[in-house]
Amino acid sequence: MVTLKGEQIYLRALEQKDLDFLYALENDTDVWEVSGTVTPYSKDVLQLYLDSAHRDIYDVKQLRLVICSQEHQALGLIDVFDFEPNHNRAGIGIVILDKNQRNKGVGAEAITLLCNYLFEVLGLRQVYANILEENAPSLHLFKKLGFEEIGIKKDWVRFKDTYKNEILLQKINS
Repeated sequence: MVTLKGEQIYLRALEQKDLDFLYALENDTDVWEVSGTVTPYSKDVLQLYLDSAHRDIYDVKQLRLVICSQEHQALGLIDVFDFEPNHNRAGIGIVILDKNQRNKGVGAEAITLLCNYLFEVLGLRQVYANILEENAPSLHLFKKLGFEEIGIKKDWVRFKDTYKNEILLQKINS
């Protein structure tokens, strides 16, 4: 049986009460480099996003879940993007907003729960992640969870006046 609940955290759909959390996360300039964001989001725009967040993954080809502590505190987000049901694959990304919650197993548990859901419920064959070459903790995390490095996209991400390499990692459900 697949569950979106682990020992430390659980994953849930976005709710209206997440507006302030989403606003803080999306406007945290420390996250912009990995999210591709270049301008701030208003609460009005984020509210419109929340209003449509219930749409089906097969319709919008993406899914965003909130990573919550067992005490129901929102810790971060985990995303499914580029969902391709015909090819049984999708990309995943994760961000933990509170830096004090990083490197405590939260990300590993969230990725494991999401992969189990994607493989067992949605029947995906593979998932992938794009991680900046300099993001050693994230690369270590994904590799520890069975993702394999399959390529380097050179000078792929421009942030300020610098171009950075992005590593492509893939996990195939065998």
